[in-house]
Formats: sequence, C-alpha cells, structure tokens
Amino acid sequence: MPNGKVKKVVPQKGYGFIRSDSDGREYFFHQSDFVGHWNDLEIDSVEMEVPVSFEINPNSPKGPRAQNVHRLDFPNQSV
Repeated sequence: MPNGKVKKVVPQKGYGFIRSDSDGREYFFHQSDFVGHWNDLEIDSVEMEVPVSFEINPNSPKGPRAQNVHRLDFPNQSV
C-alpha cells in the first residue's frame, strides 16, 4: 500500500484528497473509503498534513481513487 498525506478535507461534503509520497499524484477519497472516525480527519490548517496509507482503485468511474485509507499516526485505529 502506498503512503501519502491528506492535503485537504471537505468535512461537510464527506471527501478529501491525498498526495501520494511515491508518485506525487493527488487522489480523491470519500469518507466511506476512510477506516476509522471521519471526524479525526478534520484539518483546520493547510499546513497540517495527516500521514496515511491507502490503496489505489484505478477503475473508479471518475479516475483513480484512494480507498482503504488508514491514518499512520493512529496505528490502532478501527471503525
């Protein structure tokens, strides 16, 4: 699974974007793709980057999408 950092979260809409550490691309993810508590991802500042691991779904209807997103700084996080 690649690692990256959550760059933006739009909590009221339930989605965000991850920048991959390996290829530098940004991947969309929906709150249903996040493993854990969605409220833990609310980012108040652009400078804050949340480290995550994720899988890439290349077959999403709107292009590659991150799924199975886990926070790396919450190692025991579960739903």
